Amino acid sequence: MIPLVVAAALAGADLTPVPNRAPLQPNAFNQLPLGSVKPRGWLLHQLRIQADGLTSHLDEFWPDLRDSAWLGGTGEGWERGPYYMDGLVPLAYLLDDPVLVEKARRWVGWMLDHPGPNGWIGPEKNKDWWPNYVALKALTQYQEATGDARVIPLMQRYFAYQLSRLAANPLHEWAVYRWQDEVLSVVWLYNRTGDERLLQLARMLHDQGHDWEAQFANFKYTGKEHFAPGEKANLATHGVNNGMALKTGGLWWLLTGNPADRAAPAHMLEELDRYDGLPSGVFSCDEHYAGRNPSQGTELCTVVEEMFSLESLMSTVGDARFGDREEKIAFNALPGTFDAKMWAHQYDQQANQVLATELQRDWVNNGPDSNLFGLEPNYGCCTANMHQGWPKFAANLWMTTADNNGVAAVFYGPSEVRTVLKNGTRVHIIEDTEYPFRDSIRLTVDARGTFPLIFREPRWCAGGAQVSVNGKPAQLVPADGFASLVRAWNPGDRVNMRLPMQVRATRWYNDSVSLERGPLVYSLRIGEDWKKLKTHGPAADWQVTPTTPWNYGLAIDPDNPGSGVKVVEKAIGDFPFSAAGAPVLLQVPGRRVVSWGMEKGSAQPPPEHPQPGTPVQTLTLIPYGAAKLRVTEFPLVPPGVVQAALR
Repeated sequence: MIPLVVAAALAGADLTPVPNRAPLQPNAFNQLPLGSVKPRGWLLHQLRIQADGLTSHLDEFWPDLRDSAWLGGTGEGWERGPYYMDGLVPLAYLLDDPVLVEKARRWVGWMLDHPGPNGWIGPEKNKDWWPNYVALKALTQYQEATGDARVIPLMQRYFAYQLSRLAANPLHEWAVYRWQDEVLSVVWLYNRTGDERLLQLARMLHDQGHDWEAQFANFKYTGKEHFAPGEKANLATHGVNNGMALKTGGLWWLLTGNPADRAAPAHMLEELDRYDGLPSGVFSCDEHYAGRNPSQGTELCTVVEEMFSLESLMSTVGDARFGDREEKIAFNALPGTFDAKMWAHQYDQQANQVLATELQRDWVNNGPDSNLFGLEPNYGCCTANMHQGWPKFAANLWMTTADNNGVAAVFYGPSEVRTVLKNGTRVHIIEDTEYPFRDSIRLTVDARGTFPLIFREPRWCAGGAQVSVNGKPAQLVPADGFASLVRAWNPGDRVNMRLPMQVRATRWYNDSVSLERGPLVYSLRIGEDWKKLKTHGPAADWQVTPTTPWNYGLAIDPDNPGSGVKVVEKAIGDFPFSAAGAPVLLQVPGRRVVSWGMEKGSAQPPPEHPQPGTPVQTLTLIPYGAAKLRVTEFPLVPPGVVQAALR
């Protein structure tokens, strides 16, 4: 039986997607209202892990939320309340969890019940436009999930107030660099009201905001950033700002129709990869551009914001490459920065992370506790902002086509989707899969009518997707990284899809090598010793030190890595993103590189031409997200006969 509180929410929600109004360009795919897609299988369990961890309890004991001015309290009244709401709301309604739903209603309800007489939202003590960007995102999700009639009038009054005030009180500091995150909500409201003054507001935000397209058209930040003591950091090189900005060109293209705007995000991603890219799909930023050394860090806020930008870009631009990148980050960098139970997180994660302790590492400008697993390492922004990663990924697995007459699987994961197409066809699809740990996906379609079912074909998928319908091979129509299956559907139709996964080698810093299979990146399994350093109510700070050697190179042929690698699949347990619970392993030949040591508390860069000091052994690699200590970029060492096994 559906809980009464959830049934009431569903009764007010409309699961029909809202397309863009003219003069906006049509989206490549339309995002579905929150609640249209629900997680299943291991993904549902992962969201339950998050709910049972910090997300359900943080506002009960963390002062920045417990006494938040966003609840009428006397505490912090800037970005932390909105950040928390932005992840709490989708998690609550994806899980249909009465406790979380009540929390979400309490947080969003305070804004709805306490509007400013001039249209301002949130606490009076906040005078900055920036935190309201995030609060607006929480409001739009809440309205989609509940149909609450108070949301749209509140947003209308606020935007009218802002439009009247921006000339005298322009964007400043963070708001300048994050303007695109408000334009998202402006476009959302325009599509529901048709008020053309909202397009004027969007242009004012653009004109007062940082020109991200110009920054990357002539990109000059080609090395690690350095700031002299007391020097003000450049917000254009700030990692979180860049993660948020990735969506800018695609979003702005909706208003301009300029092909250069539409192409800008792909170019931005190419530049970030070229100078700061890391194997897990993110770029280094600790907390500014930090180069490609795998011992540099990436801030957790950057991880979740880059994911959110990619979800937006999949809708606006529809480039299949953004789907590949979203999955790589979601299945590697996101879980890699949390402990298995999601009670602790890192501020900075490293691709080669062999020690998570309190030391002053070679970060650009972060502190000595930045890669501890804890409640609030280095700075509390990630403590508040980390909650949006998994829920928003799950909510965006499915979208509809530009004309709202087809359904698209843009990312993959166990889920179900319910929507109503433009022609009135009601569609319910169940996706059963253990992807990304396995390569098979099974869809059960409950619909009656003719419409296209769109699949994203990952670039790593050798030979393309293999699809059958009701046991018979299906003829797919490929198009730019997607494949379309058009047929007259009947309730109970079954679609079986296989995305063949082969072991691949990619080249990184100092000509090092990483191994991938499907969307998963693999890291050396290192023994982990967790030591509690400090208790914060029900949470704690932890250091993690290695109990086994870490300095190994791979003895493989990088042009044919699969020939020397054995894939071992295990059952998916309760904590798949843990070293002990990893559901798939790679057994790989390698040698110890005894000369490869530590430098400033981190692993030295991978040596380019190491002299191995041991015979060849069998190394065990596990998914990056499961390895809290890890080596991901390996030097290559000469092959030989396997002498021993390292487990």
